[in-house]
Amino acid sequence: MKTLLVPYYEHPVEQPDGWDAVVAAAPRLYGVVLNPASGPGAARDASFAAVAERLRAAGTRVLGYADTDYGRRPHADVVRDLVRHRDWYGANGAFLDQASADPEALPHYGRLAVAARAAGAGTLVLNHGVHPDPGYAELADLLVTFEGPWDEYHGLAVPLWTAAHPPDRFCHLVYGAPPEARAASAVHCLVPGAGSHPWGTLPHALEPAP
Repeated sequence: MKTLLVPYYEHPVEQPDGWDAVVAAAPRLYGVVLNPASGPGAARDASFAAVAERLRAAGTRVLGYADTDYGRRPHADVVRDLVRHRDWYGANGAFLDQASADPEALPHYGRLAVAARAAGAGTLVLNHGVHPDPGYAELADLLVTFEGPWDEYHGLAVPLWTAAHPPDRFCHLVYGAPPEARAASAVHCLVPGAGSHPWGTLPHALEPAP
């Protein structure tokens, strides 16, 4: 099973060795979140386009990052980001960040899911960061049900409704994790980084050798 979902928010020119490690790990990856500039950016970045091509050639999903601001960001703005990811970077999936967990926002995310599929997203990931209303499981291929620091990860409560779905429908993103850390979800990413930019570090298992 491909278990690692990697959000690596570093520029390929600045961290070429890190990106080489991500590409080399392709057989273990569920996918890679591509995030040139808190989204696709205002123009195509040739370095990110080259990395995305390498990832696709290695058989890895390329998930274009788009912020949804917990349902507050306009539908058209999110869709524009997804189309740019497809056209500029060949993204074949979508990673919708800061997704609402509330049932009232389900219609909004249902429309986004339809638009993401129409924009070529074969895989749709919703990053709630918490367990959402169970209705979201009908919209996406993968739900991120925890994003946070290692010291808050212990004793995570799992609602009963999740048992109705295969384990590989859920993902945990954990930062500040020690090397011996283990995830409680089938799909995951545990990184050592902390602070305001934890996803500028690789999972321990992908760190390049010194």
